[in-house]
Amino acid sequence: MRLTKFTDLALRVTMRLAVMEPGATLTTRQVADAMAIPYNHTAKAIARLQHLGMVEARRGRGGGLELTGFGRTASIGWLVRELEGEEEVVTCEGETPCPLRAACRLRGALRAAQQAFYASLDPVTVSDLVASPTGPVLIGLS
Repeated sequence: MRLTKFTDLALRVTMRLAVMEPGATLTTRQVADAMAIPYNHTAKAIARLQHLGMVEARRGRGGGLELTGFGRTASIGWLVRELEGEEEVVTCEGETPCPLRAACRLRGALRAAQQAFYASLDPVTVSDLVASPTGPVLIGLS
């Protein structure tokens, strides 16, 4: 299974925010620059993460971005499902429906593989991803 670029960016943004000291904040620009991600893509990822309750964004003086408590403990499996959606890897319908759809075993096998992929990510949290040696590297990005 291949993740979208958007999911990859959102995961990296989440990881960068996860290594911040509690109460410390970064701006969207600082996150974009540190992670070498275009600003507009970063802003879209942050907006989605904020909608999911992962990131708190405060405006004005003393504002900035901070990962929420939920964001620190969220399951990566859950987050990837939310960002990717749970569409099947292949579809049998479309402009030209697959002639095998009535007797195909591929779709079921791929669905099972997709579920196994997510299940392997379910026990992993954001905090797990930023444990050493990753956390110190993320802190050093500026």
